[in-house]
This record gives sequence, structure tokens and C-alpha cells, in this order.
Amino acid sequence: MSVETFTFSYPKNSGFESTSINFHSGSPDLEGLFCHGTEGQRLFVTDTSIASLPSMKPFISRFTDDGSRPSKTRVGNDILLTVGAGESFKTLETVIEMVEAALEGNFNRNSTFIAIGGGVICDMTAFAASMFKRGVSVRFVPTTLLAMVDAAIGGKSGCDFKGYKNMIGSFWPASTLDVWPKFILSLPEKEFVSGLGEAIKTALLFSPEMWKMFTENADRILRRDMNVLHRIIIECVKAKAAIVEEDFREHGRRAFLNLGHTFGHALESVAGLGTITHGEAVVWGIGRALDLSVRLGLCSEGYAEKTKEVLSAYGYDMKVRPSVLEGSADGTKERLIGAMKKDKKNISSEIRVTIQKGLCDTLVTGVSDGDIEAVL
Repeated sequence: MSVETFTFSYPKNSGFESTSINFHSGSPDLEGLFCHGTEGQRLFVTDTSIASLPSMKPFISRFTDDGSRPSKTRVGNDILLTVGAGESFKTLETVIEMVEAALEGNFNRNSTFIAIGGGVICDMTAFAASMFKRGVSVRFVPTTLLAMVDAAIGGKSGCDFKGYKNMIGSFWPASTLDVWPKFILSLPEKEFVSGLGEAIKTALLFSPEMWKMFTENADRILRRDMNVLHRIIIECVKAKAAIVEEDFREHGRRAFLNLGHTFGHALESVAGLGTITHGEAVVWGIGRALDLSVRLGLCSEGYAEKTKEVLSAYGYDMKVRPSVLEGSADGTKERLIGAMKKDKKNISSEIRVTIQKGLCDTLVTGVSDGDIEAVL
């Protein structure tokens, strides 16, 4: 196996130094990565789906029941906590469970929390690390495409609250990411397509070359051709790292990364968190943002329709009223707008939305309820 390392730095006033991303070839080998030498106290966090993967068995088999709770096992100074899988477990209660596990293990401020999983696990583990004894180091092993191209990069952490997406959180970046692209081969189809949604968003925002890959290689990408996917992951990581280096706390261009998210987060909340995957909701949101841009006279109908055709080719729902909301009671538009008004990115009474004038031509603007309602 070979390892390619990419490192990016944070602004001097951020309080953080850098993140190193190690791209590993071959099959995932967590036992080889973590089971030689000592690194002090370590809390490993994963979920039940990841724990069941064959590639995880050699690592997990080292841990034995410590007798305190079924989800927690231990070997030496290392604790493994296995939590429920999916968005429904992205709660403050799960985050507190992580803090409790570290407290029960008598962890100190030199300990490390290590997330092994997708965006949900990475977000929550980093949030728990940011709170435990006012902050300990966190490290990620992203196992989903969504985490590899987006969620694990850049320091946003948190959990859902009261049915609203990522409503509680902090900025707490990982010191190290260990990426095995071959984890993608084990993903269920919906999770794979969810991750593609965030990669497509990145291409629209920053990379005409990557957008060309998506327009010309749909068959290879959907077959999970690792050569193409490896290139996409590298491009997404470098694009997001460049934005984070420039704007760590999202006061400027980092807000572009929210393309599709204001609409998408609202859809996730109204449909019920976990009913639709995050990536699917974001791509639906990109479709709504394109229609909004046309309505505001900022982009051409040609650009909007051509972009939605490409998104449809990957199986995303581009209907104004998505299938996940079919059969919903009256007032769906009002509930979507209500959820959008609670979005953490808003800074005034207006809903703040990221929209495009064209490929890699993006802006953030406040929009009236009437304009939002017209595209829902």
C-alpha cells in the first residue's frame, strides 16, 4: 500500500494549525494504522453499520467488553464506542454518550477522539471533542463518499436539534484524516449517490474540469470506477481546503459551499430527518436555487435546465415537489419556508440563499418569502 499526503493550514487567528489528509491505496486497514505503538488515551467512535463491515473486523476484534455498557468495549488505553447508524442518531444525547465514555475512561486533555464513519459520526465526534474538558484532539477516518469530499473537511461539527439540521455545533477541525477510497465500494447505493451530490456541488462551484467529468462519465461514476472517483475525491478535497484556508469561519466565500443547502436542509426537516439522504436533499435544493436564480434574472434558463438535466441523469429528483413529499398535507410550502427561516446561515429577517449566475459564478443573497414560494 502507498500513502499520498496533502496538508492545508488554517488562518493564524483561527486557533488551529493544520489538517493532514492521508490518501491510502488498497483496502482499509485500521488495525495496521492504529494498533502499533501507543498514542495515549484514544476514544474510537463508529456506528453499527460501519462496525459490521468485513474490513473492520480485525480492528474491532481487539476490543473486549468492559462491562459498563453494551456499546462500549476496551483494550488498554483505547475505548471503542459503537452508536446507532443514521441521521436519527445525530442527537445531543449521542454526543453526550461520547463525552460520558471518555469521562468513564478517565481521559485527560491529551486524549484523542477518533471518528470512523460518515458525516454524521465525524460531525458528532468532533463536537464531543470540542466540549470534553474544553477541547481535545480529533481525528477522522471517513468511510463514506460524502464525508471524504465534504463533511470531514474544514472543521464544522455538531448535531441536529428539535428536528432542525446541525442546529448545535462548533468549529473543531480534525488534526488528521485517513482516507481509503475503497470504503466507497461497501456503501449502499443511496449513500453513494448522497455523497455524489456534495461532489457535484463542489464541481459546480469551483471546477469546470470536474463538472466536465460529471457530464461525460456518468456511467463510469455510477459503476464506482475507482480511477474516476479517486480523482473526484482529490479535486473536492483541494477545492474545499482552499476555501477553508481563506475563510475558516464562513464570513465570506465559504458560504458558497451552502449551494443547495438552505432548500435541502428544509426538505430534510419537513420530510423528517433521515427520510431523504443529505446529498439527495442538497441536489434537490440546487434545482430550487437554479429556478430561483432564473426568477431573479441572474442566470439563463438554458444554464438552469442543462444543469438539472445532468443532475437528473444521476437519478436525483428534480421535481418541484419531490417524491419524498408526495401525499404530504397542505401547507408544505409554508413548512419549508418556516424551516428555511430557522437556518443558521441567516443573518437578518430575509432568507439567505446561495445561488449561481453560471458555472463557477456564485453569490449569496437575501431573498423574499414570495420569491422562495414561487419556486417551491
